[in-house]
Amino acid sequence: MADDPQRNFRSAYYEKVGFRGVEEKKSLEILLKDNPLDLEKLSTFSQRFPLPSMYRIHVWKVLLGILPPHSDSHALVGGYRKEQYQDILVALEVMRYINSSTPSTHIHLRMFQLESQVLPRCSETLPPDDMDEEFLAISRAMEEIAEDPVDCYWLIKCFVNQFHAKFGDSIPHLPKSLEHYLSQEEPRLLNHLKITGALSQLPYSLWFRCCFAGCLPECSLQRVWDKVISGSCKILVFVALEILLSYKIVLMAINRAEGVGKFLCNIPQENTDAIVTKAIDLWHKYCGTPMHTV
Repeated sequence: MADDPQRNFRSAYYEKVGFRGVEEKKSLEILLKDNPLDLEKLSTFSQRFPLPSMYRIHVWKVLLGILPPHSDSHALVGGYRKEQYQDILVALEVMRYINSSTPSTHIHLRMFQLESQVLPRCSETLPPDDMDEEFLAISRAMEEIAEDPVDCYWLIKCFVNQFHAKFGDSIPHLPKSLEHYLSQEEPRLLNHLKITGALSQLPYSLWFRCCFAGCLPECSLQRVWDKVISGSCKILVFVALEILLSYKIVLMAINRAEGVGKFLCNIPQENTDAIVTKAIDLWHKYCGTPMHTV
């Protein structure tokens, strides 16, 4: 469908006077009235615009397959999801893997392990390994985004499963992609990171395996996850790139690789919304803007 000049004018006007997203919210509401829901259109919308907070969890659940495209089945399927959640919880309690003092994030991990058929024996329970720590980081972040515990578990489980199924082969290549785009945007900083040995010690696991959980506050993180859930892991590269660009002066003054890594693992939390906005702009600049049709 060709762009509507009148709609484009309205969108530009709304953005100029501080009502960015008014038209987009209306467009999403139209998409959510479809039955069945068009997953491709919802994905494209999520790639192009930030999801309104009031619809975010619902759209995530649809895109992650927690709810089916047919809206009239949502209540029924939601009930099944709740029953399954309760059954897994009871099973873990009976097997004494969890109790009333077990942290909720560790409960999520044990539930996930049980469903994935990798639950260790109680006698063989070891401290969390790297993959477990990545899961726990995502779990902690999701708890701040989704209030309902049933929704929270299903979102964690399906987010992790989808991320590894869709992007597992791409993750090892993201550091090289980051290096490429940094050479385009700020070659002096790239050279500094190479000379100091910091380039190989950037917090790639925090960025590309935890998807910035534990790095960005949830208010900023959820805008990044909109893009990941709707089909792009490349957005992670541009968030990392914008973090490097935003703190270029600080990083150029650090001459030890350990110092660079320590700073980037604990970036200031005040400017993260601006960082994510600029990262999305860079992502659109290099990767284009998906076409959206309502």
